[in-house]
Amino acid sequence: MGTTNIVDFARRDEMTDALTELLKTGAQQLIATAVEAELVSYLAQFTGLRTDAGHAAVVRNGHHPARPFQTGIGPVSVRIPKVRSKDGTPVTFRSALVPPYVRRTKTLEAALPWLYLKGISSGEMAPALKVLLGPDAVGLSANTVSRLKRDWANEYEAWKGAELDDEPIVYIWADGVHSGLRGEDDKLCALVIIGVTARGKKRFLAIEDGVRESTQSWREVLLNLKSRGMNAPKLAIGDGAMGFWAAMDEVYPETRHQRCWQHKTMNVLNCLPKLSQPKAKAALHDIWQAETKVDAEKAFDLFIKTYEPKYPKATLCLQKDREELMAFFDFPAQHWQSIRTSNPIESAFATIRHRTKRSKGCLSRDGMLHMMFKLGQCAEQNWRKLRGFDYLAKVITGVTFKNGIETTNPDQITA
Repeated sequence: MGTTNIVDFARRDEMTDALTELLKTGAQQLIATAVEAELVSYLAQFTGLRTDAGHAAVVRNGHHPARPFQTGIGPVSVRIPKVRSKDGTPVTFRSALVPPYVRRTKTLEAALPWLYLKGISSGEMAPALKVLLGPDAVGLSANTVSRLKRDWANEYEAWKGAELDDEPIVYIWADGVHSGLRGEDDKLCALVIIGVTARGKKRFLAIEDGVRESTQSWREVLLNLKSRGMNAPKLAIGDGAMGFWAAMDEVYPETRHQRCWQHKTMNVLNCLPKLSQPKAKAALHDIWQAETKVDAEKAFDLFIKTYEPKYPKATLCLQKDREELMAFFDFPAQHWQSIRTSNPIESAFATIRHRTKRSKGCLSRDGMLHMMFKLGQCAEQNWRKLRGFDYLAKVITGVTFKNGIETTNPDQITA
């Protein structure tokens, strides 16, 4: 006879847990005690009111029918006391701890959108929570998630119109996050911009939809940021195959450009046969990992001479963005790790592809944006400050850096 330690959740109704039942009983007693204390405090304000016969004008009048209140340990039965007035004055007792019409705790309510974001569809929400909270869990239908998603929409609209003139933006990262969602004419993608403030804090600046990362779509995003008060960043980082750069030259012409080395490396290697890719990748690393710009230029020229005879397409892909690939050498070396690639966006939205795949393409345009917005907020909470953020003030004031090191003014040495 075989043995197994797999629990059949189909028999969840028959499963009992003495500890959980004890916790639920204790919670029920604590809630009853707390509500009684609220009632005593409420009746105290009517102590001076008396009827003509000298009796109390406001008295207890039994309880409302018990109603289940969903908590993290399952449903807990709650009975709210009633009061009545003997002189006809309308009085109603409302518990602040268990308000009317509220059927679940705030922590449980916050868990619903989190579970949805992490891959549980709205139709599967009720069965999933019944496994966690017990078979008596009620009020957890798909409509519950739909109501919460409407709150996300309001939050997104408020966030999209918020002012950005509270703190200067030093660097921005831009990228297009593609999803499986199709629009009427073409695939839709989210145009995402992350900025870093003068104090080194990273923040989302834009999450909007576009079509194939076109120049017009990026222009609209940048013009919106400018109208909200965003200054001209010192450096913009992004992939080379975007309409972003043309739009950037129109809206913020003074901002310098830095091509993402990660994307550029992949694009160049795609033009080479697989047998040549390992050596070519090491040669590319020698360029962007060089200590000085002079060493990087030498490694760059060596790569061109080595691969141009056989693979001109690969060298052309690299050479066309030569100046933009070397821009990071004119900024503090402490920032190089962050400003050479658009990884802040790639890592923040790694889960969005899983989530859109989980929903099987059933998201609407607005639903996609709101979900990305909420996922972005979750990721933003775990971001650390930019390494070497104390150098940002020098970048803002226009201090010159050469090979990542601050240059000294000869006049200051003479003084």
